Amino acid sequence: MVEKRKFVRTEFSGRVKVMHPQLGSVDVELRDISNGGVFLFTGDQFGLPVGEVVRVQAQDLEDAPVLSARIVRVEAKGIALMFEED
Repeated sequence: MVEKRKFVRTEFSGRVKVMHPQLGSVDVELRDISNGGVFLFTGDQFGLPVGEVVRVQAQDLEDAPVLSARIVRVEAKGIALMFEED
């Protein structure tokens, strides 16, 4: 399989709030992060399709910014998000 990632992923554990009009606000666990995005353990609780835009905010950091991110992959265990520039 050819690696398409532009950024190196770093395993990282933490809580992230995901916000979307259909979901409201949901806290989930972070699996890894890079300069380009994150993978979140969401299980099957989201049901949002690839291409949908969500807002995310780290919960373990004081005054963490709210970032816009697009769902780029959906798996049984979670979703991969690519950060978007605001």
